[in-house]
Amino acid sequence: MSQRHLFLTHLAQTSDFPLALEIERAEGVYLYGKTGERWMDLISGIGVSNVGHRHPRVVEAIKAQVDQYLHLMVYGEYVQSPQVQLAEALVGTLETSRIETSRKGTAAGLEPLKTVPNPLPYPSGKLNRPLDNVFFTNSGTEAIEGAMKLAKRFTGRQEIVSCFNAYHGASQGALSLAGAEFFKQNYRPLLPGIRHIHHGNLNDLEKITCRTAAVVIEVIQGEAGVRIPGPAYFPALRQRCNEVGALLIFDEIQTGFGRTGTFWAFEQVGVLPDVLVCAKGMGGGMPIGAFIAPQEVMAVFKNNPILGHITTFGGHPVSCAASLATLRVIEDEKIVDTTAAKATLIRSLLVHPAIREIRNQGLMMAVQFEDFATLKSAIDRAIQRGVITDWFLFCDSAMRIAPPLTITDEELKKACEILLTSL
Repeated sequence: MSQRHLFLTHLAQTSDFPLALEIERAEGVYLYGKTGERWMDLISGIGVSNVGHRHPRVVEAIKAQVDQYLHLMVYGEYVQSPQVQLAEALVGTLETSRIETSRKGTAAGLEPLKTVPNPLPYPSGKLNRPLDNVFFTNSGTEAIEGAMKLAKRFTGRQEIVSCFNAYHGASQGALSLAGAEFFKQNYRPLLPGIRHIHHGNLNDLEKITCRTAAVVIEVIQGEAGVRIPGPAYFPALRQRCNEVGALLIFDEIQTGFGRTGTFWAFEQVGVLPDVLVCAKGMGGGMPIGAFIAPQEVMAVFKNNPILGHITTFGGHPVSCAASLATLRVIEDEKIVDTTAAKATLIRSLLVHPAIREIRNQGLMMAVQFEDFATLKSAIDRAIQRGVITDWFLFCDSAMRIAPPLTITDEELKKACEILLTSL
């Protein structure tokens, strides 16, 4: 039986039309088939391979850790060097002195609520609360689940607000946050107490109340097709959370680790979250996620009940070693510094009557077409010519472009040439 036949017979399928490309190896921006074919991965395995496939420093870190130890004990019991070093490095990227943010004054478009009580031990958004405590997970979905539990436990509230057309994962808790009924309708009942607002809509912020434990929000909506709110939105959202005592949770699963032109996308919006969630690009190809919060917030997991949030494989030492290497590559090679220029190059090259609009922040990009039929035929032809792209869960008329941040200008030119030919 062929590998393809075994794949279709024994691996659970998630659609009736999997790509079923048979990949033998991968390196840099390329995937290689068994008979010499190669494809340029213009979506980075859906936002994962930010430093390319099998970056030498990531591979070296993985091999070195394998020679030391693999799993030892459930998360949080043993002092493991890969976890400790990665946590320190992540906190280092979040030092407020390195992030040009401001939370002073009243945000435009929102009147302050002077009479709303705040039952938290201190106001949400207090400046002397650094994001200095990391809880490692296996994935972004798991990190979202942990952040939701943290918000409920810390605030004593049950309601969580998320956005329409948001995507935060596929488990039942994370799916409850999703803002597209099509993906949820056959899995109900889901979590109660979830309210939805429109991403970027200032008027909807009044739906965040003193019953709200947290607002879980993408800095840039990914699966909605790269939707970027206006500059007044996040300061107003920060202010509203401060007023009612709700935690502000930023989902940077897709946007983190340099994807948008800064290490974290929230560096560009002028506010700091209370909890930060990351995954995908942080592992250099290895499975890992995390949620990060002030130590005094995270401490609620220690009691009532003890072991309030636990994981067996979260923070696996090999994944942590790979993640630390990925972080160092991004910093040492100054990869983020080239992101804007590469995005500008793509925009200058992808000019075609069928392209209605290009939305992007750094190398997180949506190329808008009239309809799915036009897009799908272009994607299929591009794959035949050696370039892999995709569409978005909640925007099936836009092409996803999110190449490895290490892609060269020449590789980008070749990829865009193939995309134009495919149109």
